[in-house]
Amino acid sequence: MFFTYLRRELRRRRKAALVVASGLALGIALVIVVDSVSSGMGRAQDKVLQSLYGLGTDMTVTKAAEPSSGTTAERPRFRFDAQEDGSEEEQSTDRVMVQGFQTLADSTVGKVAGQSGVADAVGGLSLQVVKVSGEFTRGQFQQEGGSGGQGQGEGQGQGGGPGGGQSPQGRVQGGGADFDVNSYSVFGTDVTRPALGPLTSSTITSGRTFKESETDAAVAVADSAYAKEKKLKTGSTVTVKGVKFEVVGIATADSGDAAANLYVPLQRAQTLGDAKDKVTTIYVQATDSQKIDGVKSAIQKNVPDTTVTTSADLADTVSGSLSTASSLAAGVGKWLSIVVLVAAFLVAGLLTSSAVSRRVREFGTLKALGWRSGRVTRQVVGEAVVNGLVGGVLGIALGVAGAYAVTAVSPTLQAQLGGGGGAGGPGGFGGGMGGPSRQTAAKTLDIALTAPVSVTTIALAVALAVAGGLVAGGFGGWRASRLRPADALRRVE
Repeated sequence: MFFTYLRRELRRRRKAALVVASGLALGIALVIVVDSVSSGMGRAQDKVLQSLYGLGTDMTVTKAAEPSSGTTAERPRFRFDAQEDGSEEEQSTDRVMVQGFQTLADSTVGKVAGQSGVADAVGGLSLQVVKVSGEFTRGQFQQEGGSGGQGQGEGQGQGGGPGGGQSPQGRVQGGGADFDVNSYSVFGTDVTRPALGPLTSSTITSGRTFKESETDAAVAVADSAYAKEKKLKTGSTVTVKGVKFEVVGIATADSGDAAANLYVPLQRAQTLGDAKDKVTTIYVQATDSQKIDGVKSAIQKNVPDTTVTTSADLADTVSGSLSTASSLAAGVGKWLSIVVLVAAFLVAGLLTSSAVSRRVREFGTLKALGWRSGRVTRQVVGEAVVNGLVGGVLGIALGVAGAYAVTAVSPTLQAQLGGGGGAGGPGGFGGGMGGPSRQTAAKTLDIALTAPVSVTTIALAVALAVAGGLVAGGFGGWRASRLRPADALRRVE
């Protein structure tokens, strides 16, 4: 009897039911879109952080540069011998410097790994290579013509004293220098622990990655953008500080820029940078992502003279359109959803209550026939819940369509990572030159926004639909329960 009466009433009052369902659908759709966009913002920020840290890294441990003592840091020096005129021999020299931070001892990696709550820790070494190559040809001194001719040449450089001729007059012709300066970053990765570190944020698209046995091999993995610029491919060789490295793989960054131009085994990087048994950054994975703050405190307490940076710390430095849009979605978007949803609930409740007032004769007659107030109330609430479920279906359809539209358009947002003021390496070549420690300098990344709809979001929409129906039914049921059979008799014409 309940369902038969319910079906007849909903069919008879289709327009009113559609109005109530449409109001709820609008609020639910807005909640789905805002929740999905917020989820997409979170994923975008995760991509930004992964491009710096790599997958699985919860925090990094570094040693901040010591305050300047007032003395000028030694700048890199490059020496070249002048070649004879006509010589086409090219000269080149490179300088390899530790990039970004002061180094930590290799043993610090073990200390960090031994802290409570640490699942794994791996060290890495960031290097900056500045290579100068080109030609430097010696110029020729051409003596001006005049009295004395070649004879004056014998007195060259002896001054104009008694018995000595005047210095020859002339000019230097020819010669000159033509040099190219090339700067690129190199990261030394622990090949025995490939699951952590910046290389995990890139995908090998050609060749292979490192083998665990290649701890001191002269092999390298090149970033795809750098490989394209330098026309490198699998099997090519790259010379760094006189050592020829074979390119065994090409890696493409999953998002943003790559952590380094070249990746080499850690021991090889330590040799190149004259940093034996040293690392610049320790990448840490926690056993529980909910206890990262506790792990950070433990490391800072038990491993002195270190700086621990979590992904949350780095996220605070993200600015640009991504940060602005994320703030709007988290603030204005959610409050707007709440306001619209509450308004939809109230409108549904008022419309249901109004419909009850127009059905006084109907409910009064039912009571006169023996229906109790509880049964009348259940009937009204049932109709309202069905209206809510219909609104939920419509709202889910609209919300999913809106989220799909956002994903299809994929608007590009910019994420700018603000500098942390870390000091540079020798000669002023610091973390701002690129590489894993580049969070010390402003860096702008372009991230495509998506709006993924999760099962949790759908479940939330269904719960809101039922809640909306219950709210509307509560208004109407309360009104219906107060009706008396005498009210129906008064309205009989």
